[in-house]
Amino acid sequence: MTFGSPGRIALAYVVVAALWIGLSDRLLDRSLLDADALSIAHSVKGWLFVLFTGALLYALAARHARRLARARQGEAPRFASADSPAEQALLALRTTLGARHRDTLLHTDRVARVTVGLARRAGVQAQELERIRIGAVLHDVGKIAVPDHILMKPGRLDAEELAQMRRHPELGRELLLQIDALRDFTDIAYCHHERWDGSGYPRGLRGHAIPMGARLLSVVDVWDSLVSRRPYKMPWTERRALAYLRDGVGSQFDPQAVALFLAHYTELKTLAFGAPD
Repeated sequence: MTFGSPGRIALAYVVVAALWIGLSDRLLDRSLLDADALSIAHSVKGWLFVLFTGALLYALAARHARRLARARQGEAPRFASADSPAEQALLALRTTLGARHRDTLLHTDRVARVTVGLARRAGVQAQELERIRIGAVLHDVGKIAVPDHILMKPGRLDAEELAQMRRHPELGRELLLQIDALRDFTDIAYCHHERWDGSGYPRGLRGHAIPMGARLLSVVDVWDSLVSRRPYKMPWTERRALAYLRDGVGSQFDPQAVALFLAHYTELKTLAFGAPD
């Protein structure tokens, strides 16, 4: 049995406790001990129960903590360590985005964590993984230039509003090109709305002409948008969101990116929202 959450740990505790109490009480009741000896035996049994279940809880909780730490190790955006021009610029833009629209910031952070996790599982390493990390954090930076009445509109966008929203990849690229430290990290911001079949925007790139980081992020970005509450919609169920990803294989999404995401879904979801209770 695999204990992957606090809820399962508590269940294990209850099961072990019930078995211990039931079996040990029956054993003592059937013994030939006198009243004094039976009282001592019950006291010893109680202390053994406390020690044993305490050790069990510690072991299960420690195992759960190790698994969560391994899942998250190195995969969260490192905003606190602004020790390079790129990190300083990244932090400044992230802060600006958060001040403008907190929901977009939270979405960006989740998408960045999961995209880096997905890239690791795709075998991306070292310098390229760092490029994907920074690019993922910046993927929606162009929304800084999108008017609030469009970003926060509770209903469907009209044609003019949709055209302005669809400019955010180009606006993001233009913004990043003006910052020396971030000029090399424009590809994800620019290309994350391209589609595998070439019907995306802004350039209509197709297949492997779309940068790998953008293809990975596209899957994560859509999934997080679907399962999260937005001003214009309620969150979708996981089943419905995953069905949407499967239906988009070969048209909207890179088939290998979707297959990898689905194969590691439980771990990647934990990177986004934490371990379930």
